[in-house]
Amino acid sequence: MAPKYKFTYFYGRGRGEPTRLIFAAAGVEFDDVRITLDQWPKVKDSLPAPMGQLPFLEVAGGVTLCQSMSIARFAAKETGLAGKTNLEQAQADMFVDEISELLPKLAGAVFASDEAVKAEKAKEVDKMIPEKLGRLEKLSGANGHLVGDSLLWCDLVVFNVAFNVENYKPGTLKNYPKLTKVMDTVKANKRIADWIAKRPETKF
Repeated sequence: MAPKYKFTYFYGRGRGEPTRLIFAAAGVEFDDVRITLDQWPKVKDSLPAPMGQLPFLEVAGGVTLCQSMSIARFAAKETGLAGKTNLEQAQADMFVDEISELLPKLAGAVFASDEAVKAEKAKEVDKMIPEKLGRLEKLSGANGHLVGDSLLWCDLVVFNVAFNVENYKPGTLKNYPKLTKVMDTVKANKRIADWIAKRPETKF
């Protein structure tokens, strides 16, 4: 039987990786459709993307969802990773909302081709990283989870952003011991470790 979920995004991690990590952590099979930047202009009009952009998630039954964090939040609820209570869910959303702004800013600094633009974007990112991570560090639990005592989608979203931060500026996370512990918890999850081992190596 075909998987219940078909997820379509670009070849890299970017905004799509949280949903992939959620399905991987939950052991949920899904169709992982990856489109290269060269392919995108050629296939854009033929794809069932409700808003004409990636990512989108096709759910068995004929419904297609778009917007990366809406998809990830839905996947978290479907797989039991959204939070055990309404309060935990709200706390998880709080962490996700706080860190999500950093990812596109970081991408801008990584991929800018003009050196002057790149320097300006890097300056903004270098200011934003300690602000965002500092707030998360202050609010994070000390037991290897941002919220509660089990893996939630906020741990995976923060892991995805922090992974890119470390690639951008190695050693940054050492200044945030509670977040480092969250990273270690996520990496120690066997399903996540298996996913990381098999996913394509990409810049971002």
